[in-house]
Amino acid sequence: MRKESIEIEDEYGPEYKGKYVFQEITWAKRNRIIQKYTHYSQQTGQILSTDYVAIQAETIMASLREQPENKPITLDRLLSEDPDKGIPTELGELLSRIANKLCTVSRQESAFLSEPSEGESLTTPSRFIGSAKSSGGPQTS
Repeated sequence: MRKESIEIEDEYGPEYKGKYVFQEITWAKRNRIIQKYTHYSQQTGQILSTDYVAIQAETIMASLREQPENKPITLDRLLSEDPDKGIPTELGELLSRIANKLCTVSRQESAFLSEPSEGESLTTPSRFIGSAKSSGGPQTS
């Protein structure tokens, strides 16, 4: 699995100084995190709400393998809305970028899945489109 290390100096405060190591998490772990914070309608199965902040915080914690001895990054601190108890916004953004890079699809994959390609098609059309034989079932006109 892929890993990434960063060394943080005093730019976010002395308590965050040190080495942090992140590792890619499995597909199953990522999906369990998403399911934990996504609520569905029992009648329709549609998504009623999703707590994206909690999903991101859990993903950061799941991918964080090493941090300084004083363990400055915790789930509670990532989720805290109190500026005195939470982590600095810029540090949270940095941690999110690292976790997202390791644990989600690449920008190229994301662009391919979400937008039509401006360049050459990445798929080739089948020579057999429109030539399937009848299955013998009832024909409709």
